[in-house]
Amino acid sequence: MKADPTTDPALHSFVPVAAASDFPIQNLPYGAFRSGSGDVRLCVAIGDCVLDLNAAARAGLLDPIAPNALDLFCAPNLNPLLAAGHRTWRRTRERLSMLLRAGEGTLREAGATDALRERAGLSFVLPVAVADYVDFYSSLEHATNVGKILRPGAEPLLPNWRHVPIGYHGRAATVVASGTPVVRPWGQRKGTEGTPEFGPTGSLDFELELAFVTGDGPEPPNGIAAAEARDAIFGVALLNDWSARDIQAWEYQPLGPFLGKSFATSLSPWIVSLDAIEPFRVAGPAQVPPPLPYLATTGPEAYDIALEVTLQSTTMRERGIAPQTISRTNFRGMYWSMAQQLAHASSNGARVRAGDLYASGTISGSDPGTYGSMLELTWRGAHPLALADGTQRAFLNDGDEVVMRGSCAAPGHAHLGFGELQGRIEPAR
Repeated sequence: MKADPTTDPALHSFVPVAAASDFPIQNLPYGAFRSGSGDVRLCVAIGDCVLDLNAAARAGLLDPIAPNALDLFCAPNLNPLLAAGHRTWRRTRERLSMLLRAGEGTLREAGATDALRERAGLSFVLPVAVADYVDFYSSLEHATNVGKILRPGAEPLLPNWRHVPIGYHGRAATVVASGTPVVRPWGQRKGTEGTPEFGPTGSLDFELELAFVTGDGPEPPNGIAAAEARDAIFGVALLNDWSARDIQAWEYQPLGPFLGKSFATSLSPWIVSLDAIEPFRVAGPAQVPPPLPYLATTGPEAYDIALEVTLQSTTMRERGIAPQTISRTNFRGMYWSMAQQLAHASSNGARVRAGDLYASGTISGSDPGTYGSMLELTWRGAHPLALADGTQRAFLNDGDEVVMRGSCAAPGHAHLGFGELQGRIEPAR
């Protein structure tokens, strides 16, 4: 495969970028911020700055990408660019890389240096208008752990799990931007006497996930082949699928998650393009038995993305105690790949649209410190986490703040990251 010059580790930007920054020129993740006048502007991150794509487009700097550059880059979200397709995505990345590299004077010559803005102080919003939202269940370790917790003594994995990427259709309208408070939801759960009761969840949880965003797929009933799925995937972002475990446990049989999941799903401000993480594509776990032909792939489809979760209580913040790392894991261990997830989701003729969001499901490793949810980390409360403020957690308390991070690093490649995904719990209302 021909080397991608935009991921060349020798590239440098004229914008200062710290060595440990998530956002070197090899990354250029897409986001959206609200300007002082109230309008939403698309951007890419570079170091501690962003390049305002609206301003760059109005200065004519993005005209070489497409004749309708103003329509693509002056929109309030990425959806027009997503609909433009893979070739336009690649041209956009190549053009932005050229504009920002060291020694390049095009921004200055066009009088558009004000398109570069300090990232600090900007208010970031969802970069996509989510069309449809699907949450998968693709970690073998997570699915096994949940089976052991919820069905003790039975086979942890149901017979279909190794044959089909399990998923459910979520609510796109409740996908919220990082930093949006998460209000403890009300719902129906099993009471102490075995009869149902209605009230705030007592078992609020996070789920560490990655999600991918798509462009437009083919006209139904044509699906997307697993081997061609990467051409339909624009990029990847951190995702937290908040969960009310007591509500979920009462309602999920026989049809699966509903109100226990649909109250909030937090999405990172930054969409990291698939081209940016291409150097970190690796082989995933062996799939036994081999998947059916429509899910078969011919090369590596996993990505080496290190992930971590921190937790900080109200008391920790008040005392100046740093957030506590409670989980470290890696995306490369996911049993079902993004390509297989998308191939399966479209295999029955379901339409794939620009702005569709597909979440991986909870990402867990094989050791307790690598689990991606409180359900697993505390084994449903049987082994509470001890926090640095002297308190314990079976599940999340009001005031708790959960932050997720992701990064890629490998010899011979530039380090890049996904920024932070943050959410703080507010009391039920």
